[in-house]
Amino acid sequence: MISTPYAPPDDPLDILHDDHELLFVNKPAGLLSVPGKTADLADCLIARVRAVFPQALLVHRLDRDTSGVMVFGLTPHAQRHLGLQFEKRQTKKTYVARVSGRLEPASGTVDLPLAVDWPNRPRQHVDHEAGRQAITDWRVLRASDVESRVRLMPKTGRSHQLRVHMLALGHPILGDPLYAPETCNENARMMLHAQNLRVRHPDGGQGVSISAPCPF
Repeated sequence: MISTPYAPPDDPLDILHDDHELLFVNKPAGLLSVPGKTADLADCLIARVRAVFPQALLVHRLDRDTSGVMVFGLTPHAQRHLGLQFEKRQTKKTYVARVSGRLEPASGTVDLPLAVDWPNRPRQHVDHEAGRQAITDWRVLRASDVESRVRLMPKTGRSHQLRVHMLALGHPILGDPLYAPETCNENARMMLHAQNLRVRHPDGGQGVSISAPCPF
């Protein structure tokens, strides 16, 4: 279920890096990573990618309203290799977000288990009984009494993890249509961007670090 009408941007495909195994793309906010269940949700990043790279294979996803770096495998070997890296938490992901209020202290870690909030899905919530472990490090880049700009470094990859963890701290991400709808009128988009992704290359294991500049 999509929380707001689907009107994806028509931005041209922003290729950050490609080689014989890997493709890194800068996903725009408002575009699904994969198609939804109905015909009106068919436009998505992987469909646009496959129009240029027909062999591209999905490895991970970003939420519709999140922008930033996504990696695709260009061979089955690359897809398996990257999938294991994500599964074993060997990738390094860095996000930038703008959140409500002054986040204090200047850095810290959220360790709160998450699960689907079934009556209100696709929302997730903190669930100490049935939730799966979810860990996020944060660091404040700058702050005022109104909002804070933060760097978020998830150690796990749960659905909506950064969004729910910031909400749990009392500092929801600005423009979030699910967890902070009251801030959407003042913000043109959800203020969450996957700025950097570091993986090991499937061909040889060398580290590859790709960034996309933050648009807000």
